[in-house]
Amino acid sequence: MAPTLADVAAHAGVSVQTVSNALNNPALLKQATLDRVLAAVQALGYAPNLQARRLRQRTVATIGLRIEPVADNIASSLLDRFLHELTFRADAEGQHVVLFTAATDEEEVEKIRGLAGQRVADRFLLTGTHAGDARVPALLTAGMRFVAFGRPWGPAPEHSWVDVDGAAGTRAATEALLDAGLTRIGFIGWPTGSGSGDDRRSGWAAAMRAGLGLDDGELDALTARCADRLDEAVGAAAALLERGVDALVCASDSLATGAIGAAAQRGRSLPIIGFDNTSLAAGIGFPSIDQSLDEVAAAALAALDAEPGAVTTIVRPRLIRRSHDRWGIPSAADRGQSPT
Repeated sequence: MAPTLADVAAHAGVSVQTVSNALNNPALLKQATLDRVLAAVQALGYAPNLQARRLRQRTVATIGLRIEPVADNIASSLLDRFLHELTFRADAEGQHVVLFTAATDEEEVEKIRGLAGQRVADRFLLTGTHAGDARVPALLTAGMRFVAFGRPWGPAPEHSWVDVDGAAGTRAATEALLDAGLTRIGFIGWPTGSGSGDDRRSGWAAAMRAGLGLDDGELDALTARCADRLDEAVGAAAALLERGVDALVCASDSLATGAIGAAAQRGRSLPIIGFDNTSLAAGIGFPSIDQSLDEVAAAALAALDAEPGAVTTIVRPRLIRRSHDRWGIPSAADRGQSPT
């Protein structure tokens, strides 16, 4: 027979309430008492009855997440990676993830209401945030517990969110190129108005201003914008190559791949840095900025479990360097430069 809470209490020489506090509110106990209870838990192999705990707390400990249709771009794999990290970490905490589909933001809100009403899920994670996101006020009004993966891109009610510091990522990438002695560093991004796209361009622009003293007009001349598609990226990169750029920072791996295609067509070799660190970046061998999705998932779960109130977290991405002969970031020595 599996050990009970009472068995643990008897083994540790404490009350059942003390054992409950040790498992649910350890800060209430003195360290010596907590250590004694945890030693008894380990000695007896006690496992809390999560289902009973959920019934007492009136929770189902399940996170609802909307999944989008498969998109015709490389970045669609990012949600799969994030979902894996979220599910892995939730499982370790005795929580589950339930997926659902919705064609519009309005339908997503209705699906969330339904899942909560049927006690299928009691907390939710929003993705794909955008300016004027009506989901946020609707869910706040309905009293739903949720966290957004993506900051509010404009005025919005106070709520919990986790986001990646895209500007920090592209700034680090640009600074690495500047340190290598490159000066004509172009940027390929998405059309103006994309919150995350504009954020990523701002990091590149800040590095170029600080490192080279460029003004807005000069930065615009080094910028190309297009949809997140390989074919459009080829044309956008071609325009910058004609302007004599010696390196490119891109808002996604999709755009970086198109840029590599454009350079290869012209027999050019230059550093090209992507964003998202997808399997394509690893396969082709170009540097890319990794969004640290493991940290995003951990921060999202922590925000969902936090006491009521807005919790916001900015996760810093990582520049993944690769030493591909044609597309990698050269060292200062490779270019005959003195390190700064």
